Amino acid sequence: MRFIILLIALLFAPFSGVAQTDLINKDSLQGIIEKFYKQKNLANYEGALTELNRATELASIIDDERVLVDLYNLNTILNLEFNKNISPSLSLRLAKDDLNGSGTYPQADALTSVLAAYVQARNNNPGNALKEVNRAKELLAKVDPELLNPNTQTSINFYLGLTYKELENYAKAKVYFSKVGQQEHSFEKEYLKAMSNLRMAEIFFENDNFASARPQLENALQIASAREYPKILKDAHLLSYKILEEQGEYQKALYQFKQADSIIALYFNPDILQSQERASHENDIEMMQRTFDELNAQIKQGEATSNKQKLTTVLSSALLIIISLLTISLYRNNQIKIKSNDLLIIKNKELQLAKEEAEKAMKAKSQFLSTVSHELRTPLYAVTGLTHLLLEEDPKESQKAHLKSLKFSGEYLLDFINDILQINKIDANKVSLENQPFDLRNSLEDVSHSLEQTARENNNRIELDISPDIPPKIIGDSLKLSQIFLNLVGNALKFTNNGTVTLKALTTEKTDKLIKIHFEVVDEGIGISKEMQQTIFESFSQGSVQINRKYGGTGLGLTIVKSLLGLFNSEIDLESELGKGSRFFFDITFDLPEEKVAVAEKEETPEPLPVMESTDLDILKGLHILIVEDNKINQVITKKMLDKKDITCEIANDGYEAVDMAKSNEYDLILMDIHMPGISGLVATGQIREFDTNIPIIALTAISLDENTDDFFEAGCTDIITKPFKPDTFYHTIARVIGDSRASV
Repeated sequence: MRFIILLIALLFAPFSGVAQTDLINKDSLQGIIEKFYKQKNLANYEGALTELNRATELASIIDDERVLVDLYNLNTILNLEFNKNISPSLSLRLAKDDLNGSGTYPQADALTSVLAAYVQARNNNPGNALKEVNRAKELLAKVDPELLNPNTQTSINFYLGLTYKELENYAKAKVYFSKVGQQEHSFEKEYLKAMSNLRMAEIFFENDNFASARPQLENALQIASAREYPKILKDAHLLSYKILEEQGEYQKALYQFKQADSIIALYFNPDILQSQERASHENDIEMMQRTFDELNAQIKQGEATSNKQKLTTVLSSALLIIISLLTISLYRNNQIKIKSNDLLIIKNKELQLAKEEAEKAMKAKSQFLSTVSHELRTPLYAVTGLTHLLLEEDPKESQKAHLKSLKFSGEYLLDFINDILQINKIDANKVSLENQPFDLRNSLEDVSHSLEQTARENNNRIELDISPDIPPKIIGDSLKLSQIFLNLVGNALKFTNNGTVTLKALTTEKTDKLIKIHFEVVDEGIGISKEMQQTIFESFSQGSVQINRKYGGTGLGLTIVKSLLGLFNSEIDLESELGKGSRFFFDITFDLPEEKVAVAEKEETPEPLPVMESTDLDILKGLHILIVEDNKINQVITKKMLDKKDITCEIANDGYEAVDMAKSNEYDLILMDIHMPGISGLVATGQIREFDTNIPIIALTAISLDENTDDFFEAGCTDIITKPFKPDTFYHTIARVIGDSRASV
């Protein structure tokens, strides 16, 4: 519609007696164009089309070919970005007709030629594309560089890059894309910069240069995320998915695919695409109808002179030509759309299959790691248990060092296995938040106390900085929050000597129902280089081989932190400089309990149990315990550990035997292994609960990926000890459970 209005306005301008340039405010036109760019970059085709129509209607009464040509070029750019096939050819034709080889506006003429070159390149006409490119370069050579419009120059370079990319002249394409990032554009500098980064990444990908593609992709994603450019985000995530899949990183590839899929569902779903098609077709039909109506009106108003008759004949012929061209274009467009839809269906099927394969690969990997880590626990239990027993049996001085090294290695391997299991459970969506009221100050103080010994080893100290306006109770998952800080503060202490590690909790927003808290862990350690900050949150990343050898660790702590924060809908950030320490920080929004509930809890909730000291273990003397365990080595180790505390015990080799012995004998407590032949420990626990609801039953298990701690408590277990366990944890858990049991009687 807008193109025909402009054509009619130009054809009949001599018949108008109005000073047209006085009827429009060019500033308002610029404002509309700015809105056009904004809508286009936000992937709102209909909104951009509306703004362009407004601009065209205003510009149609200006006798200024430059404005009209600029709008034709904008129309071409819009429809090229949204893969429309009719409008680009029509708008380019109108722009060229308006310019008519006058040479009065060479830079706009050059952009028109570059856009035409890109259209020809996309239509597999390399000869015509290069002719248009050469014409554009000849036009630009005639323009004083100081008089070039930066917006036009930037657009020319970007579409020259796209043209050469289509022609597979990647060297020249990269040259022009590189120029885009160094130039200014009044309305979309960052958009074109991100687009150029993305297209360069595609070039590197097509040449299997993944290392060079990644930084380009990261730049595109960073800009697109900050500015909310959906089309760039979608294409960048899909390209990341392809790169990661090629490299065999299926878990990360699946994450990128899901990110792209969520953007498609929001901005490019079938309803939106269908609405865009309707807008595009309605515009074509309205453009044709308005052309016909306007021409008829002008013909009826004219006098029946020979000149008017000639004009009528010319205009009628022009109308017939336009209608014929449009009809042909519509037919070709429909054929192209049919083929495109078929290709889209095939591509969607391919993507779905790739997604399913990636999910299978990730599941297989997770299951493998889970199975391996689970199976390692049985021999590891023997290693740690026997080492503990040997250390307590007064070994020779020459043996102590070896036994302590063996103990350290066993505990290191245990931590490593636990970290792998934790990451797998998070990745498999087996971990969820348990939101309960808790005291944040107590949780952070507990973290500080538990790491005091670690701090003393490197002559460090831990400081807490907690806002006084944080209420006594907030609602969240205190256990997972503690895990986050144990990893962050533990890391900070490991890489700091003779310094301070500060844990901060500061209120940033607060309402009657919510509170947003800013957390920081700040250290004075060795710092992290800029290069390593890009990968520090990836699995098994520790900075360098030298750091790994000197400081040890699995390299999974920060990966776990990042994954756990994802459950809180939060992201961690990092600021660091080599030799000057590091600062990890993030924000979490917590719900606040209702005032009445909070008061009631404050009045009714008992004081937390004190930390078990060594004297509390006196409660263990004289206990009689049933050990349910099918592994002979584990039976011996567990029995000897209990003997050390003057605890007598009996052993059941399987679940059936455990049920029979529990019926026939009196025990103070049962240690129940979960994975056994015959009936499992959970089934045996359930059967025991049918005739004895009071006896404490502690589950001894190497929790696997598919297990949930809720299942243990639902079956009737009183508590859980994860194998292999540390002796102190083993003794204190038994003492606490016995103490609770006696207190409840």
